[in-house]
Amino acid sequence: MINAKELWNRRVSEHLKETSRYLKYIFNEHIGIALFFFLATLAYYYQQWLADLPASFPTAWIVGIAFGLITSYSPVRTLLKEPDLVFLMPAEYQLDTYFKRSLYYSFIVQIYTVLLVAAALGPLYFASFPDLGSRHYLMMIAVLFVIKIWNMLSNWWMLKERNARIRNTDQVVKIALNIMIFYFLSQGEWLFASIVTILLAALVLYTYSLSSKKAGLAWDLLVEKDQQRMRTFYRIANMFIDVPHLKNTVKKRHSLVRVLLQPVTYKQSRTFTYLYRITFIRSSDYLGMYLRLMVIGGLAIWFVPNIWVKIAFAILFLYLSAFQMMTLWNHHRTNIWLDLYPIKREWKQGALLEWLRQIMLFQTFVFGVLFIIQWNLLGLLIVWIGGSAFSVAFIQGYVKQKLT
Repeated sequence: MINAKELWNRRVSEHLKETSRYLKYIFNEHIGIALFFFLATLAYYYQQWLADLPASFPTAWIVGIAFGLITSYSPVRTLLKEPDLVFLMPAEYQLDTYFKRSLYYSFIVQIYTVLLVAAALGPLYFASFPDLGSRHYLMMIAVLFVIKIWNMLSNWWMLKERNARIRNTDQVVKIALNIMIFYFLSQGEWLFASIVTILLAALVLYTYSLSSKKAGLAWDLLVEKDQQRMRTFYRIANMFIDVPHLKNTVKKRHSLVRVLLQPVTYKQSRTFTYLYRITFIRSSDYLGMYLRLMVIGGLAIWFVPNIWVKIAFAILFLYLSAFQMMTLWNHHRTNIWLDLYPIKREWKQGALLEWLRQIMLFQTFVFGVLFIIQWNLLGLLIVWIGGSAFSVAFIQGYVKQKLT
């Protein structure tokens, strides 16, 4: 006889221990300082922007889309593992308590995202709809929690469905209905919001009727979904510390590979130049993170009005990009074959420093282009000169010291 309660407690304890182990590296002092500066600046200019908010601003759509997406994204963490397909699946009828606790846990850990989104959009909503007031906004948050529970239950029932097209169609329809509910609620349109809510309730009941006809849980799907979420977490953690058991995926990206590897000559001293470039392009981690940081930094530069804050953001995101890309150094450390090659260590170190310098200078150039578009020549000169100087100094000083 399986003790479902004891099994769940053990699994959640192991999960929390595993995630907290990596979270302390993700939110280290470097990221903490940068994040604090970014959020403080964003909050200041957010308030400044709200003071001159145009009457035609589509606040209802922004609130509707944000609340709709946050309610639609309601995954259930079962914490199942691959061996469970053999050892636990035959005892599924004994695990009702386990899966109920999975639902409770999943809802509780997602509350903070709801509160963060609600807190961030609150000032915008009050500035756009002062007549409706805070009570109406609090009521919307209460409705959000109720509809999130509906979505979570519906998502859980749909996990019995093996047909991916049916699951995807169900998710798309629910997203559209959730967005429309909060779009109408944000404007105080109770009648239309009630009609869409009834449609959503009917869809949720329909998913329950579909799941009730299924013989049992799709265990392989549950394990796959849980592993996907853990892989996503590990990919984020791997940008701050090496995650040994991360299963990396590789993208082909032939066109980009040809462009960046064409200048690399076939010399022994250029071995790691080739390796680091192709790893940066084809790995599932580095290129995506680099582009995301560049886009976020570019948006901050574009929308912040103060020139010195723009420059500070440019330097900040240059620093973050270089700091994140440093993990290329350890990417292949578990590959023992590289140690057999007659390659000098200084060639390896020089190849990484050269590549980091090149991508930082390219990012500096892109940030400078934004100043050109806004016709801010002073900012352009400071960013290109200061950003280039910072890139070289940071790589030759901090990064080189870390690689020794």
